[in-house]
Amino acid sequence: MIMVAIAWIYVVLLMSMTEQTIVAGVMTFLFYCVFPLSIILYVMGTPQRKRNRQAQEKSRQTQALSADQTEPNN
Repeated sequence: MIMVAIAWIYVVLLMSMTEQTIVAGVMTFLFYCVFPLSIILYVMGTPQRKRNRQAQEKSRQTQALSADQTEPNN
């Protein structure tokens, strides 16, 4: 996915360089590259963030269980 994003950045960069003014080039780069890619990469990364969060919760539960087992009962 990163390779596709890099290729898209390259294409849009070349598109923005052909614009008539610098402002038009910057706007082209922002609206065709930065904003859409940030949304797409965020959405594509959602499953990985969910897996990371579940792994953290599982490790916390495991640590809590091991801490409970090592405490002596009074």
